[in-house]
Amino acid sequence: MSTIPDDGSYALASLEERENRLRMLHRPHIAPLTQFVLDLRKQRGFSNEVPYFDPCDGGIRAHALFLLEAPGPKARASGFISRDNPDPSARNFRALLHEANILRENTVLWNIVPWYIGTGTTIRAATSTDIRMGATHVKDLLALLPRVRLVVLVGRKAQRVRDAIYALTNAEIFETLHPSNQVVVCWPNKRKQLQRELAAVSSFLSK
Repeated sequence: MSTIPDDGSYALASLEERENRLRMLHRPHIAPLTQFVLDLRKQRGFSNEVPYFDPCDGGIRAHALFLLEAPGPKARASGFISRDNPDPSARNFRALLHEANILRENTVLWNIVPWYIGTGTTIRAATSTDIRMGATHVKDLLALLPRVRLVVLVGRKAQRVRDAIYALTNAEIFETLHPSNQVVVCWPNKRKQLQRELAAVSSFLSK
């Protein structure tokens, strides 16, 4: 039986789908970001600790860059930073973006710490050193995203670099809560806050 829900979330639980997206990595809209990942891996001595950008997103044509904290175990396993990873936070984020009418082709997802910072199965919290090191690569990333009109800092760790991001771009900067189950499922008021924050992003993009 398939482990992929009917709504399309968890699609990257499928080996066939992961292989399909790997074949897409050199399409024009995503190829510069694929090279960014390969260069970063080489520079830092990593391999799959730095997952790829999802080629089903907007790539270099995106108008909104969403920066989360760091890749989780499922992102490392799938090889992609994606709303389609088989974990609850990714599924929540996918649903909330859809609800806010934020079109997938308008977005690109990444992390302020681009590499995996955990054991084989469990990610640890990002430290100040992790965040400082990761943030040094944002300038090069933004240079590859000429259409970005806003940067969305997702969660408290990403929001710690707001001033640094502000100095790098003329894009508007928004902040949202992290779409974890603790926020989305356990705290209805926080879910509503996240919905309001994403609605503001959607409104800005529609201008």
